[in-house]
Parts: sequence; structure tokens; C-alpha cells
Amino acid sequence: MVKEIIAKNSDEHYSGGWAFPGAPFNWTSYVFYGGDIQEGDVPWLRDQLVKIAALPPSDEDDSAVQGLFMVTHELEGLVEWQVRDGGVHEVPGDERHQYLGSF
Repeated sequence: MVKEIIAKNSDEHYSGGWAFPGAPFNWTSYVFYGGDIQEGDVPWLRDQLVKIAALPPSDEDDSAVQGLFMVTHELEGLVEWQVRDGGVHEVPGDERHQYLGSF
């Protein structure tokens, strides 16, 4: 379902930042995103995360989507997008990760 959301929002530019393991392993499915995005295009990524976060649990253990995105801005610094509880929660970045926002 995650791949379907990403495919529906493909832009032939920033979509190249999405990555999936080559083959399933163990019991957790992972999805990664890494890339530089123009400020005006950040909603493109966040909207996808909102849709992904809202997905229903995919197994009998009621495991919902969870994740963490570290978002850095040249002027505003670091924020965390916490994907949990069915939504995307934006909180100030932890100071131990501030080096990620250094320019």
C-alpha cells in the first residue's frame, strides 16, 4: 500500500529519493527517503507521509505505520516529522541531531 501511495504521487524528480529493500526480510517492512527538496515542494513529501501514516495496520498484531524524518531548513534549523498514531507530528529537532542542520 505504501508503494501505491508513492507511485500515485510520482513526480519524476523527487520520487527518486524513495528506497525500499531489494527483498523482504525478517518481519518489518522498511521504507526510506533521502534527498534535498526545494522549500515549496516540501508539502509534496509531507502529503505522502500523511497518507502513509493513515494506513490501517497490516497485520494481526495491529502494527501501525511508524517512522521518523529529520527535516532541515537553512534558516529554521531542524524539525522532526514523527509518523505515528495515524498522523505526522512535527516537533522541534532534538539538539543531539542539530549537526544534521548545519550549513
